[in-house]
Amino acid sequence: MNHTLLSGNVPRCLLRFAAPLLFANFLQSFYSIADMAIVGQLVGSTGLAAVSSASMLVFIINSVCTGVTMGGAALVAQYKGADDAVSQAEVTHTLFVLSALSAVLVTIAGLLAYRPILTLMDVPRAAMLHALAYMQVICLGTIFVFGYNAACSILRGLGDSIGPLLFVAIAAAVNIALDFLFVGGFQMGTRGAAAATVLSQGVSFSIALLFLRQRYAVFHFINNPFLIKYRHIKSILKIGIPSAIQMTVLNLSYLIVTGMLNGYGVAISAAAGIGLKINTFAAMPCWAIGQAVTTMAGQCIGAQMPQRAEQTAKTGLFCAVASGIIMTLAIQLFAGPAISLFIPIHADPAVLQAGILYLRICCSINFLAYAVMYIFDSFATGVGDAFFAMFNALLHSITMRLLLSWLLAVKCGLGYIGICLGEAIAPIIPAIVGLCYFLRGAWRSNDNAARNYKKDSD
Repeated sequence: MNHTLLSGNVPRCLLRFAAPLLFANFLQSFYSIADMAIVGQLVGSTGLAAVSSASMLVFIINSVCTGVTMGGAALVAQYKGADDAVSQAEVTHTLFVLSALSAVLVTIAGLLAYRPILTLMDVPRAAMLHALAYMQVICLGTIFVFGYNAACSILRGLGDSIGPLLFVAIAAAVNIALDFLFVGGFQMGTRGAAAATVLSQGVSFSIALLFLRQRYAVFHFINNPFLIKYRHIKSILKIGIPSAIQMTVLNLSYLIVTGMLNGYGVAISAAAGIGLKINTFAAMPCWAIGQAVTTMAGQCIGAQMPQRAEQTAKTGLFCAVASGIIMTLAIQLFAGPAISLFIPIHADPAVLQAGILYLRICCSINFLAYAVMYIFDSFATGVGDAFFAMFNALLHSITMRLLLSWLLAVKCGLGYIGICLGEAIAPIIPAIVGLCYFLRGAWRSNDNAARNYKKDSD
């Protein structure tokens, strides 16, 4: 693990660590951004609404995948720091086998569930066939999602941030090229967009495997290519499950809100989907800073440096809020042109107007409150308090976002505007809760990750 995070100027260390994470996050978002933009231009509003709705299910699949692979990355990093090559190899093999098994289970569950879930989401009739075609291909390609993320997680755990960034860049480039070929050239519609995403991940996964095998001894199969160490499975899931739950709950709330939006027709559904993609893209700097805070705070607490951990959180908070202000101003100034990137020139004007309204409301106070909430949730995860991060995620996603959106849209009769207002207000109370958690200081006495790993290894 990169122990330089434990010395030197805190802001400089944090930003240097966050920079490659930011670039990787931006490139990763090109999967969905390219699908949305190309489908919007070549298929139209119905295809756009379909991909918007289906993307919510894709996010849930990715949440499970990230949860499993995150646990493996953390363990590899710890054993790397301990110079335990044998355990690094065992965790690597165990993670790949566990990822393959998880991919099979998720594929089966996805194929059985995507049609009823899309029906429950009230996807507009005109967009339903497009959404079903998209999800069928995505579910069949789940193995590549798990494998690709497992490979990148192992590299990050080994201290290699260049490799994952390179593979993300390759995947993004292949995805965009195949989008034009399948959606535009072969006229495959949303099925082509899904195939482009799956195949791009497959290509990047294959390259990552070759890279791992050539550069790192831990990837060489020892005796059995299906080697599994059950103690490592326990440790991987112990780390990964809380993170997976947190992200799954978040994406489930988006899915339910999308279902509410679908009830207002294709134009609103497509506009909100575009707005969410832009919102997600704009949140990338905050996410990168939060990921850096998690790692840096965890190292500081493990090294018994609570003062440096506290300074890390304060620095991360300042940087995240600053990025939130910049992104908020940019979106408020360029909401119209941003929405126009995703829709045909002669598209229904209602899509453009509804999208602008979404960005005007949701990318306001929401960004600043979310930055505060996310930094303190990330900090809690880093210091070993996964329970608090999950609690705050539940508070934000279910109690605040869903309840507020329903009350304002249905009970107060505000409709689409009510849902947007609910989205904007939702992070405020979780942000306050996160601030109180940090100021209270109970995290100083938490059982930290380093001690937990040591126990698991004994």
